[in-house]
Amino acid sequence: MDIRTVPMNHRQGTEAALERARALIERAEQAPSLEVLAEAAGLSPTYLQRAFRRRYGMSPAEYHRARRFGQFKASLRDGAAVTDAVYDAGFGSGSRVYEHSNRLLGMTPASYRAGGLGASIRYTTTDTPLGRLLVATTARGICSVTLGDDDGELEQRLRGEFPQAELERVDAGREEWLDAVIARIAAELGWTDAAAPALPPLDVAATAFQWRVWDALTRIPAGSTRSYGEIAAELGIPKAARAVGQACGNNRVALIVPCHRVVREDGSIGGWRWGVERKRELLARERRRASA
Repeated sequence: MDIRTVPMNHRQGTEAALERARALIERAEQAPSLEVLAEAAGLSPTYLQRAFRRRYGMSPAEYHRARRFGQFKASLRDGAAVTDAVYDAGFGSGSRVYEHSNRLLGMTPASYRAGGLGASIRYTTTDTPLGRLLVATTARGICSVTLGDDDGELEQRLRGEFPQAELERVDAGREEWLDAVIARIAAELGWTDAAAPALPPLDVAATAFQWRVWDALTRIPAGSTRSYGEIAAELGIPKAARAVGQACGNNRVALIVPCHRVVREDGSIGGWRWGVERKRELLARERRRASA
């Protein structure tokens, strides 16, 4: 069953059940079992697993790991020693971190702290109606999607995020994941009439709260906007508008996570990492396409 196709009252009940499960995960030091979560949610374990993945983009166990990895990543970027970051994030040992770090960070923890030392990142650039677009991928998934005026600016940003990584530029049409992201963006924004291909996996580590915000952004219809406060209220935390804004500011995959659809409380357009004028033009294009 797809929760997007069921009656509204049933869908709201499912959303409330998933929120109970998510809140339990947030409070837990150790990942609760699927059976414990299902009992708290009032759903069967099988249905909870499927619905949770649709709602949050990952399984309950993956959500718990992502929450801890978000804390772990922040400690590394703040300069903490790997050992200290391991225990501050609630991991029992370094081996548990390295067991999953390649999938969640795209590189080892020490490598991430060292600016991507030892990691291999392939990227390409292309023209769009909004300027130049850069898409980058690790072996695990898409790690960066950015907009800018020229390739030099975009490449400088990528090196700023991963200053010690091995960066390799590839031509369009030579890398399946990169081409798929470009084709997906072009199709969804009406830059081409071709069908949108499936989105490759993302290799973007974030806190559990950031994942929740980004998931909410993907459900804003093209041509519409929401305020930071409206997103916070939708998540059940109406006083967290500032935190929602920070999560939007931490988005590293432009257009895939549509943070451009979030505006200030007074309806003014607000800022955007990739340029206010670019955001204004993008929203105008989406509105024209939606009305057509």
